[in-house]
Amino acid sequence: MNYLKTFAGAVLAGMSIAIGGLVFLSVDSKVLGAALFTVGLFTVCTMGFNLFTGKVCYVFQNNAEYALALPIIWIGNLAGTGLIAFFARMTRNAAALTEKAATMCAAKLNDSLVSLFFLGILCNILIYIAVEGCKNIPHEFGKYLALIFGVMVFILCGTEHCVADMFYFWIGGVWGARAAVCIFAITLGNAVGGVLFPLLRNLQNN
Repeated sequence: MNYLKTFAGAVLAGMSIAIGGLVFLSVDSKVLGAALFTVGLFTVCTMGFNLFTGKVCYVFQNNAEYALALPIIWIGNLAGTGLIAFFARMTRNAAALTEKAATMCAAKLNDSLVSLFFLGILCNILIYIAVEGCKNIPHEFGKYLALIFGVMVFILCGTEHCVADMFYFWIGGVWGARAAVCIFAITLGNAVGGVLFPLLRNLQNN
């Protein structure tokens, strides 16, 4: 495996999700923001970028090399979200974006790790549904509908997506020890949620 190529694809995925987060912060309607956030996963899936929350869903269907690439993808996603946050903080929109992100982040940082973990599980069940639908639904409309529904539902339900949260922590300027622990708990939850449906589907089909 070309790890540099993997990392580059992960940075691009992080940037894509961060752009989704950027538009979510930029509109007043949560429903509209959730719909527009879909641009992030749409870009990842259509351009073949490496997103941790999508890739982890298929870890048990691939070899050890695939699993070893996941930490590289996670770090690349972190870098990509940080890059978009840096760009946004250099603009005239920075104050409004930072204020809104900081408010969102406060709720996450004050939550319990158990809550964040289970919100992470719920999120990646929906991410798996979105990604799997995009991969396997034969007609174009259905593919995109899977992405839209999966993303909108995970946001409107208040679940936690580790890569999106990386961006919110970056732009909110709240990174620290507590933020790192919260992201770790959310990442673990995303990993569990991501493999839960595939494993159960495998049991169902065998």
